[in-house]
Amino acid sequence: MDHGSRGDREENDIEVEGGGHNGSFESERRKFVERMGSGTSEDHNLREPLLLKCRTNTTSQIAIVGANICPIESLDYEIVENELFKQDWRARRKVEIFQYVVFKWTLALLIGVLTGLAAVFCNFFVENIAGFKLLLINNLMLNDRHFMGFVANTSINLGLAILAAILCAYIAPAAAGSGIPEVKAYLNGIDAHSILAPSTLFVKIFGSIFGVAAGFVVGKEGPMVHTGACIANLLGQGGSKKYHLTWRWLRYFKNDRDRRDLITCGAAAGVAGAFRAPVGGVLFALEEAASWWRSALLWRTFFTTAVVAVVLRGFIEFCRSGRCGLFGQGGLIMFDVNSAKNSYSSADLLAVIFLGVIGGIFGSFYNYLVDKVLRTYSIINERGPIFKVLLVAAVSLLTSCCSYGLPWLSHCIPCPSYLEADRCPTVGRSGNYKNFQCPAGHYNDLASLFLNTNDDAIRNLFSSGTSKEFHLSTLLVFFVAIYCLGIITYGIAVPSGLFIPVILAGASYGRLVGNLLGALSDLDTGLFALLGAASFLGGTMRMTVSLCVILLELTNNLLMLPLVMLVLLISKTVADSFNQGVYDQIVKLKGLPYLEAHAEPYMKNLVASDVVSGPLITFSGVEKVGNIMHALRLTRHNGFPVIDEPPLTPAPELCGLVLRSHLLVLLKGKKFTKQKTMTGSDIMRRFKAHDFAKAGSGKGVKLEDLDIKEEEMEMFVDLHPITNTSPYTVVETMSLAKAAVLFRQLALRHLCVVPKTPGRPPIVGILTRHDFMPEHVLGLYPHIVNRHK
Repeated sequence: MDHGSRGDREENDIEVEGGGHNGSFESERRKFVERMGSGTSEDHNLREPLLLKCRTNTTSQIAIVGANICPIESLDYEIVENELFKQDWRARRKVEIFQYVVFKWTLALLIGVLTGLAAVFCNFFVENIAGFKLLLINNLMLNDRHFMGFVANTSINLGLAILAAILCAYIAPAAAGSGIPEVKAYLNGIDAHSILAPSTLFVKIFGSIFGVAAGFVVGKEGPMVHTGACIANLLGQGGSKKYHLTWRWLRYFKNDRDRRDLITCGAAAGVAGAFRAPVGGVLFALEEAASWWRSALLWRTFFTTAVVAVVLRGFIEFCRSGRCGLFGQGGLIMFDVNSAKNSYSSADLLAVIFLGVIGGIFGSFYNYLVDKVLRTYSIINERGPIFKVLLVAAVSLLTSCCSYGLPWLSHCIPCPSYLEADRCPTVGRSGNYKNFQCPAGHYNDLASLFLNTNDDAIRNLFSSGTSKEFHLSTLLVFFVAIYCLGIITYGIAVPSGLFIPVILAGASYGRLVGNLLGALSDLDTGLFALLGAASFLGGTMRMTVSLCVILLELTNNLLMLPLVMLVLLISKTVADSFNQGVYDQIVKLKGLPYLEAHAEPYMKNLVASDVVSGPLITFSGVEKVGNIMHALRLTRHNGFPVIDEPPLTPAPELCGLVLRSHLLVLLKGKKFTKQKTMTGSDIMRRFKAHDFAKAGSGKGVKLEDLDIKEEEMEMFVDLHPITNTSPYTVVETMSLAKAAVLFRQLALRHLCVVPKTPGRPPIVGILTRHDFMPEHVLGLYPHIVNRHK
């Protein structure tokens, strides 16, 4: 990644270039501090409380979002309890509070409906585009036009792939990849440019359709999670002014806290729409996506996913009669796996344990290779959009050659005698018995897996009572091909989910193990395929509860619950001894400053004051306009401490914290006075709480929008009405580990560090997300990680 240019510093550290101080910037900062320090008592309003060590945080403020490098910032999940906020809540009538609650449930309903419609839309076009492509190839093969079949397969796949790549490379780079790491990071408190923008939503839907229909070894499940989150964000920010989609009554939700809850519902709805697993969607949001949870959110996500299930069932029933082309022949259960065997022997359990161990090893190695490939692709993607498109085209050509060429290595198999002639070989799009180049009455088992949609290939592998359907060599070739293609496909500039490639690879080696252990175990090979998929999912994703429920809802086989639980636990335990889960790896690789639920062990040996960054710039309760403007130009701080001092108070004391965005709105209103007096009542009459509400992406007041005249620079403005008078504070001697856990559990952006002893400045510093990052802590104290692991 290129860290040469640095994004906006919204935290408590000074903006720098390339990780070090810029010469002219540093000299300007020193002159500013000297000027403020040598001024008269009236001008000495802006001060820097002394730190034990004057240090600047140099952790990265940029990350890879999709396939682009973008600036990042934190989200304000904390409720800002200033005087305007308190006045607004006191003024709200019961009917308005009831309105707010009703709107929350209404938005949950709309998220469910729209995400369900998006899932139906994606499935409809994927099934029809891929279906007609496969029908064309099948007809060419039946007419012995083998080379034309290859040309048709390759050219159609390449055209669809380039369409998806152009959308991602030129319109919305943030739509590339799965989207789950970005959603997970957002719910942790990290925002990045266009991560949930309407353009990202558009490209995510259509790019996913083209990418999956192009035959890539990708799924639409990860992109559906991102799609649901984008839909929730669009509704939560009051629509989009840029696209003239705004609703005034959504002003209640113009804050990061309510948007976070809505996006959690959207992520759960995306899983429910992709897998038709409503309960699994709720558990996925709880276990993997959301960093904060509460009981009220559980109800809303459950309601949202239930709405998705109803929408899906309604459209599937509508399309069952054939009015939707090649879509709609199935039911709500995607892969129906049944077995008459209800009991398990010791040999069966040993086989399941073996599958779990193998799945954990394969899964951890898969994550290792994905990490290496993503690092390589980032070098290519940084060179520009055209290189992204060329990379997609190269991977598409390789995938097409494998999917069409490898079946020629397989021998033709006679159709089972118990099947009717119209069922084997399969002439149509789907089915277990693809004819390919075989004579009448024979089928090509490898073509039945490669020349099918991914869903149909999984359905074939999960099929029960067909132990002799696939050769061992076929399953081995398919596993190796899917394993490798899944690794090299993730990271190119198309929307790509990891669930389906992992399920395909896991099901193939699970069925292979089932065939090898057929003499020792009585379990059906289709059930072995299911357990193999579960083991590989556990080894890559490192989820347990949500994966277990999703698989049970996918397959409608509750009898497999104990074995699925066992194989997930074993595979996760084995894989955890090697590396992290794939989404955690990708979050780290992208440079997103994700806060884990636990503190690192070495943090127990440090205290809060050991890592606070400085110099720290503060304001007085009534501050000179020129000082505020100079500080805003000089820094990219998002929060500034406000200190009241004599004669307003007997001694200097911490009044609270004021946000940069609120200062900009206040300065634009120009409620200034010539004398240094408190004018809070006038400001309270001039402004309302919604004037300071969080604007949509990039729509807030910027420093360049201010038109402050020279004479106004010498005037004063009262900051008390917009100051959060109840910021979270910790004493400087609190252990860093305890402060880190507190910071994450309360979903903070700023944590004020106050002195333990009196007679000192009322604030020592501010801890932000970047101060807890290992890069910052270990950069200050590199020796502690070796001494205290």
